[in-house]
Order: sequence, then C-alpha cells, then structure tokens
Amino acid sequence: MKDVINATGALIDAIGTDQFAQTLSDALKGIAPLDYTVVFGYFGAARPMDLFDDFPRGKRKVFVEDYQEGPYLLDPFYLACGNQVESGLYRIKDLAPDRFFQGEYFRSYYARTGLAEEIGYFIEMPERAIVVVSLMRAKKAFSAREFRQLGEFWPIVRACCKRHWQDLPSQFGAGEHDSGDASLHHSVELAFTKFGDGVLTPRERQVVEFTLKGHSADAVGRILEISPGTVRIHRRNVYLKLQIRSQGELFSKFIDTLVSGEKQ
Repeated sequence: MKDVINATGALIDAIGTDQFAQTLSDALKGIAPLDYTVVFGYFGAARPMDLFDDFPRGKRKVFVEDYQEGPYLLDPFYLACGNQVESGLYRIKDLAPDRFFQGEYFRSYYARTGLAEEIGYFIEMPERAIVVVSLMRAKKAFSAREFRQLGEFWPIVRACCKRHWQDLPSQFGAGEHDSGDASLHHSVELAFTKFGDGVLTPRERQVVEFTLKGHSADAVGRILEISPGTVRIHRRNVYLKLQIRSQGELFSKFIDTLVSGEKQ
C-alpha cells in the first residue's frame, strides 16, 4: 500500500512535465510486471498519435511506425474508440471480434509483435478524444489478480491522464484533419467504402470489412442479416474480382490501398 501511495504522489507531481508518461509506466510496473507501455491518442478519424512508448528501436517499428501506416484501422482498440467504448480497463480479447486470433490482421500484423497479451486503459478526453494506455506482456497473460489490481488503480490513472493530456484535441489540430481527400484513408468506414471502388459491390465491401476485422462467416452473416453460406459466396467473388487467392493477399491489398491513397 505504501508503494502505491508513493507512486501516486510521484505521478501527481509529474503531471504537466516530460516525465509524466514514464512515471505512469513505472507506477503500473510496480503493480504488475509488464514488458512495454505505449500510450496512443485517438481523435475521430485521425491517425493515432504516439504520446509515449518504451520500445527498443527494432520493436518500435512494428508497434508504432508500421501500426500507424494502416493496420491500426483493424485494431480492436482503435475500433473500440470509434464505438465510444465506456472508459475503463480492458483486455484486448474482450474487445476483439469472435475470430480475431484467426483473422488476417492478427496473422499478418499482430502476431509480429510477439505479445502474449495486451490490456489497455481507455480514458475519455475533451471533444471525444481518447487516450489509451496499453500495457503489454511478451511471455504470459496478466492473471486475474493482476488485472484486478491494475483495475483498482484506474481512478488515479484516469484523473492524472485527463489532467496531463487535456489539450490532446489541439495537438491533433481540432478538426483540421477532417479536411481534404486524404482524410478518407484515416477513417475505417470511409476506407472500406473506397476499397475496391468500381470493382466490388457495396455488399462485397461490407463482407471484406468485417472479415478483415476478424469476424467469422457466422458473425458476418448475423451482422449483415444474411446466411453464412452467402457470406462465403461473397468472399469467393471478392477473391475472383481482385485476382487474389487468400485472406493474406486481401489484407495486403487493403493496406497497400491505404498507403497509396495517403500519398496522393
């Protein structure tokens, strides 16, 4: 208890300083061992902002730089922000679709991180911006006890982060990112609407979207109110039209479309 009180005092003292995020990470590591901490700021359709991370150079490329190039659009944490998830602490598996760990986002991108588990604090900010403090383990998942203990620290994390990053919307430009054609490729909904434009039907694009997000054929069928068999037919038609043979190629083509669109 004394250690937690001391860590809380240090964290409060660090609000508004360059040491805040590192102090927050140290405080959380004192509650439960973890390998990496990354803090992303999310604001509407804008590309996530890396507010803090403690990755070594090689891992930072995968966790931050590659992530910001497009895979974030399929990240359950990013999608939860878009759905205005209630603030609190979550395991990624609790926010992910039913086939997330068999989906192409997981196989082509997330598996490269080598994580055993990721959990995150979601903190609501002014103007519907959200700060997500992600805690990552490389070898084993957080135990129920560790998750509960980190959850008990939630009120302090929330209060301190809200004070420290209260100007987050202004860091994004508070609305400037919504102008211009490039913003189409910063929004998951609009990005999927544009994907395969002139080739895929609207229904086929919907099937692509939910498939890449990690939903099974049964789940896609329930969402779109069609049968799982119809979902599979749409998938086959998508593969034929795009001249691809696998979900891996579909994922790569989607990311390539995003990257090329942003450079226009």
